Amino acid sequence: MEEKLLEKIDEISDQMIEGIKRIVRIDSVEGTPCEDMPFGKGVNDALEETLKLAHELGFETENVDHMVGIAKYGSGDDYIGIMGHLDVVPVGDGWKKPPFSAYEDENGRIYSRGILDNKGPILANLYALYAIKELQIQLKHPVWVLFGTNEETGFHDLEHYLKVKKPPIMGWTPDCKYPVVYAERGRGVYQIKADMNHQKEFNAFVNEYLLSSDDHANKLGLAIQDEEFGIMQLRNKKLVDEEGKLVFEFSLSYPAVITNEEILKQIQSKLSDHLELICTSNYDPVRFEKDCFLCQTLKETYEKVTGMDGTPVTTTGGTYAKIMLNIVPFGPSFPGQKGIGHNPNEWMDRSDLIKNAKIYALSILRVADGE
Repeated sequence: MEEKLLEKIDEISDQMIEGIKRIVRIDSVEGTPCEDMPFGKGVNDALEETLKLAHELGFETENVDHMVGIAKYGSGDDYIGIMGHLDVVPVGDGWKKPPFSAYEDENGRIYSRGILDNKGPILANLYALYAIKELQIQLKHPVWVLFGTNEETGFHDLEHYLKVKKPPIMGWTPDCKYPVVYAERGRGVYQIKADMNHQKEFNAFVNEYLLSSDDHANKLGLAIQDEEFGIMQLRNKKLVDEEGKLVFEFSLSYPAVITNEEILKQIQSKLSDHLELICTSNYDPVRFEKDCFLCQTLKETYEKVTGMDGTPVTTTGGTYAKIMLNIVPFGPSFPGQKGIGHNPNEWMDRSDLIKNAKIYALSILRVADGE
């Protein structure tokens, strides 16, 4: 059955690529909210067109309050959930071809905003499930492919979804890297604030502890690390415009050996009386056991399709796994593929999309048929 499934992916590969290009051509950068379009018209267009595509492929679909779309296979409430997103970051400058053209070169490399992050990968999952449906394979658990719309700017889509739907019993988000990611760092965003008449103190702190710090927050005394997660990362340093206030913002991607409360306490110890520290957002670290059923199954399907080592890894990034229970990051980038998403000329190879679909098809088959 598994070999037939892999052959089916090859058979539908051209159809899959055209379906992906159809959705990638939609400009789905977050826009002005309006009625029934909480993240703007472009994002909503992508959601509606994706659900239309899923319906054409024969799936039962559901639009959850214009926040999350669902393509369903099988019946029941204890579902396997695969969640990606249709919203994309702004295109920026430096593109060789129009950023929503889905241009494919002679080597089969497709360029477009969202082809990697994250339309191509989540649609590869949809077509993986389509191959299973076309072969009339019956699974023990239903499978839902979830199309988010606000991953890039806040997770408000998933926050709403979890108010009206229960989470999957297990699953993954194809919005990171291979092999399977068993743990994510915590991620906090912090601001240092001061009144305008304390600019000297504000500048002194920012210069000494943030701007002159290395990428591991050494000046703050936070350059900590552990074996699994690696070393602290200080990122996204910037001034924030706020009327009547001096505001400097930064983020920390932190290993699980420290808590957000401990981070706040350490930063606070460096502040003078006239400086204020605020944590504007925080997501705690996420960790699964490397030998759990889900991680081991995804390890084995990755190894079967690619022939490469599938030992579970950690990530410094943040995905839907931060707040969606029971899912791990899994794909789509292969080892060595870095610095592609969010950059000009974002790309994904046709062959990699097909390989992803094969990995996901086997993963769906094995996970959804598990006890």
